[in-house]
Amino acid sequence: MTTANTPFEILGEDGIRQLCEDFYRIMDSRPEASELRAMHAEDLGPVTEKLAEYLTGWMGGPPRYADKYGTVCLTDSHAAYHIGPEERDQWLWCMEQALAESQAPEELREMLRIPLQRIADAVRNRDQPSATKRDPNVIAAG
Repeated sequence: MTTANTPFEILGEDGIRQLCEDFYRIMDSRPEASELRAMHAEDLGPVTEKLAEYLTGWMGGPPRYADKYGTVCLTDSHAAYHIGPEERDQWLWCMEQALAESQAPEELREMLRIPLQRIADAVRNRDQPSATKRDPNVIAAG
């Protein structure tokens, strides 16, 4: 019997999609993520789809995002947003909550912890929390 080696093999495409839906539902409904939520458009459908496509490839599955949009530079696509430590930590908190809700095995949560922290910190482009918010309609197109 073989064991799963990649997050994609553990979650599968449907599991990744569900993780992204849970992530944005949590972000949308929890006050702990209010600054992060303020950076997003009212309709979270398009960004949910993009995150699922991105994570599918990032986690070792088919390169859905790259096939559709080409290569991605996360720092470029997030440059228009004030992402400081608070926003970064809110993103990580939402992802951790979504992983917990999905009942992802601890092995997977541990496997993703450091790489997700690195991604979240890579898109951080400010040292301080945001005093003003960006246009919430921009991220849906980004």
